[in-house]
Amino acid sequence: MIIEIDHKSGFCFGVVKAIAAAEEGIASEEPIQCLGDIVHNSHEVKRLSDRGLQVITRDDMQKMEGTRVMIRAHGEPPETYELARKQNIRVIDATCPIVLKLQQRVKKGAQEMQEAEGYVYILGKEGHAEVVGLMGQTGRRARVIQNVDDLKDADFSRPSRLYAQTTEDPEKLKTVAAYIEDRYRAAGYDPATMFKAHDTICRQVSNRGIEIREFAGRFDLVIFVSDPKSSNGKQLFEICLKTNRRSYFVTGPEDLKKEWFTNTERVGICGATSTPQWVMEAVRDRIREMS
Repeated sequence: MIIEIDHKSGFCFGVVKAIAAAEEGIASEEPIQCLGDIVHNSHEVKRLSDRGLQVITRDDMQKMEGTRVMIRAHGEPPETYELARKQNIRVIDATCPIVLKLQQRVKKGAQEMQEAEGYVYILGKEGHAEVVGLMGQTGRRARVIQNVDDLKDADFSRPSRLYAQTTEDPEKLKTVAAYIEDRYRAAGYDPATMFKAHDTICRQVSNRGIEIREFAGRFDLVIFVSDPKSSNGKQLFEICLKTNRRSYFVTGPEDLKKEWFTNTERVGICGATSTPQWVMEAVRDRIREMS
């Protein structure tokens, strides 16, 4: 049996940066905490936890003082930094540079729309860590939407700006932007003067869909490795499954079933932008054992 790991799968640039910062912080032997799971992968969270990286919540942070707290790649709202200042907490900021740039753009757009009595829409998942950080840049005055249905009751007599979570689907962004433009036209306004859509999707992440589609089509069976909490993982697995119906979602080697590999000669292993390389390698080794 031929087993191949997709060399383009695994941590994106932002996650690599955050993991490196965490490992550097652990190596210093000073107590270090991370505000939320450093990455949406339970295996990697446990690996770092076993080495000394403690996961905390904002409530925990309010009771702490004079320690080190790491901001993960998803970023945080301004109030988190203010809380750290008040509690004399030293922040290790591992916010992804792409997310940081998006936060700055959203903040500027929110200020412009406040002056123009307009609206800011953020295409993304309600409650997602990155979206929480983006909402904080607007003073929580923006509106989070997941599709065009969330805009049925929107007011199209005022200007608006549209931004997207960095891991969103580019095609969905185009669909939502086109819908908003059509609604402005229907209301008698020129979309060019009333509306602007900002393509803020990370191309390293969005290109994974194209790469996964190409990779999945080359094998008899595909094992997709991710954590159920990963939004990116869910999106990529859907692409994988549409390309190859013999695709299986696993969190690690413990989820594999021997009967999947009957009459199989070529197996591909791929994963999300939050999937560690070492977990995909463990999956590969387990398949070898079973075959």
